[in-house]
Amino acid sequence: MIFLSQKEIQKIIPLEKIQEIIKAVEKSFYDYGKQKVQMPPKMYLNFSLFQGDLRIMPSYSEALQMAGTKIVNVHPLNPKFGLKTVMAIIILNDPKTGLPLALMDGTYITGLRTGAAGALAIKYLARKDAKTLGVVGAGQQSIYQIMAISKIKKLKEISVYDINEKAIEKLQKILLKYKIKIKAEPLDKVCQKDLLVTLTPARKPVVKKEWLKEGVHINAIGADAKGKEELEPEILKQARIFVDSFEQASHSGEINVPLSKGIIKKEDIAGELSEVIIGKKLGRKSQEEITIFDSTGLAIQDLYSANLIFQKAKKLKIGKSLKIF
Repeated sequence: MIFLSQKEIQKIIPLEKIQEIIKAVEKSFYDYGKQKVQMPPKMYLNFSLFQGDLRIMPSYSEALQMAGTKIVNVHPLNPKFGLKTVMAIIILNDPKTGLPLALMDGTYITGLRTGAAGALAIKYLARKDAKTLGVVGAGQQSIYQIMAISKIKKLKEISVYDINEKAIEKLQKILLKYKIKIKAEPLDKVCQKDLLVTLTPARKPVVKKEWLKEGVHINAIGADAKGKEELEPEILKQARIFVDSFEQASHSGEINVPLSKGIIKKEDIAGELSEVIIGKKLGRKSQEEITIFDSTGLAIQDLYSANLIFQKAKKLKIGKSLKIF
């Protein structure tokens, strides 16, 4: 078994090459849509005493002949202790024998693949003439979303809102290294763009329908646990909604609260993004409608991304060999 640290993985696929992960994640959605993968819904261990949780995400791909499991936490209070909100590890296993092949950092991979999924949703659901991007929340994931979307869209303007102005300043400095400029704007102005990405831990809606531009596409990413929601329910009632996995999204995604309250029904969900990618369902139907991608994060996204990195690591002879048996 080889061990790959975050620094080693960043060397194999640096942030500016996130398009490689976009391709891997697109293939994961395709195989998921074709039912060529096994992927139980993510399991949660809730630590209410510490305001955090631990998530276990296993999957297996027939196409890759690879199995893997990600263990990831979400602890919003962690920055107070000098730790990241999200931290993860990924284990890859040979399905023929069950032998562990790799143990690797999953924090960076989680960022990459979530950004890639957001970019793919825009590729398949957004208006072709979309040129402006609004981002609500300037945390770590905003870097990956902006980088990935910039690889598939020629953006004329990127605006960001966060309750913490210093977070936006930090984001500006990071993105300037990649020659990407962003500007800070009030929340209502940020929501008036062609594309909107929401990345907050909100448990009450922060985006109002009256702020939205006609034909906007929204990547709703922040709602990743029961009770979380970022969008005003009226938005979902009138939008064409796609999820990454209905089983996951109905319990922990943006649609979980409106579904539980009866504001929307299962029949109101247009489908899963994978169904659009394989051509089974139509994405956007008109230039005027609002489209939403409810992203909860799939284990197969981690598996396909981690496998790509593992194969590259072997070729480049990167990683430490570990003998545990």
